[in-house]
Amino acid sequence: MDYAYEYRGIEYLRNKLDKKRVRVMLRYKYYDAKERSEDKLLLAPPWLKGMYKQCLGWCAKGVDTLADRLVFDGFENDYFNAMQIFDMNNPDVFFDSAIRESMIASCAFVHISHGDNGERTPKLSIITADNATGVMDEFTGLLKEGYAVLDRDKDGHPVLEAYFTKEGTQYILKGVDVSYEQNPAQYPLLVPVVYRPTSKRPFGHSRISRACMAHQEMGKATIQRAEISAEFYCFPQKWVSGLDPDAEPMDSWKASMSSMLRFDKDEDGDHPVLGQFTQQSMTPYMDMLKTAAALMCGETGLTMDDLGFPTDNPSSAEAIKASHESLRLVARKAQRSYGVAFANVGYIAASLRDEIGYSRALIADIKPLWLPVFEPDAAMLSTVGDGAIKINQAVPNFFTSANLKTLTGIEPAEIEPVGLEDVEE
Repeated sequence: MDYAYEYRGIEYLRNKLDKKRVRVMLRYKYYDAKERSEDKLLLAPPWLKGMYKQCLGWCAKGVDTLADRLVFDGFENDYFNAMQIFDMNNPDVFFDSAIRESMIASCAFVHISHGDNGERTPKLSIITADNATGVMDEFTGLLKEGYAVLDRDKDGHPVLEAYFTKEGTQYILKGVDVSYEQNPAQYPLLVPVVYRPTSKRPFGHSRISRACMAHQEMGKATIQRAEISAEFYCFPQKWVSGLDPDAEPMDSWKASMSSMLRFDKDEDGDHPVLGQFTQQSMTPYMDMLKTAAALMCGETGLTMDDLGFPTDNPSSAEAIKASHESLRLVARKAQRSYGVAFANVGYIAASLRDEIGYSRALIADIKPLWLPVFEPDAAMLSTVGDGAIKINQAVPNFFTSANLKTLTGIEPAEIEPVGLEDVEE
């Protein structure tokens, strides 16, 4: 049943952003390895714990490994000529930034505005999730209304804000309305780019999950314990018994570092007995660190090689793909989510460019194109070629240059037509 949506207003969206911003900024801290979590070393004295501060980049690795494998390659059936808009907005940076930011915070937003200096091509700007929010239309993946902080002062307070509706965009400078721009599109000019959305969480899930943060904390604590223990590992504790109580006190540092110590017998012919405590091993710490890394791999779909624990090197691209099967499935799912988001961005941007409220039904036939998640090697190219020949023999023209580009990621060469003058008699 259709009903008229009632806008909840900018104050509602401001409060919503304030509630979500803390968790989003926490995930950025884990991505940048700048988090300062609760110290888990209960037995070490405070002065000793303060000397060893560790950081790990496992959360960043979990994001970057997947994001770097997603390469957007345009649209098929691009009725709006949307790729022209993306090409004018630095696509190499735009698509990578949108994908990476959304994986960190579960979503990112694209602010679509008029071009600078009166240019017809709209300008696309990425806004992170700690500076934008909205009310999602779950049927289209677009917003019913949106809010974004376009600029903040050095203390983090909003300076320039924008409130997006279907009718237009309102800009607020330091709490004062400064301008209002009409919106020719049928949806607000703020488009979400979401990673793994669900019906319960339409704004998606962060790649940096609670489990990832916990595993990174476990790895940090293990390294910190290992570094403290390494000091005792370098200089094992020694002991001496049978010394005369009236003997001159021994310099402990000299006793640890000296290569030769002299102990004379006493009047009764007795002499001190020297010994050394059993030296502790660093192996348990490495085993614990590998355990934390294995848990991280299970959560993110990475392998131990990705986190710096080398194993036997795979012999082919197929072996690498097999070891990353979980990552491949996650990547294919992400491609489907991002494909819809980028189509929505192109649709809204084309409406603004042409000043026409296009119907969204037109994007149903637009198909996003992606390069292969794993680049093929020579053996795989040979296998694909043999398979394409056999399938085309059974079903003529089943494989074309477009199909093969999807499988291999290689751009087909342009074939120049051959004239009669070029044919040898």
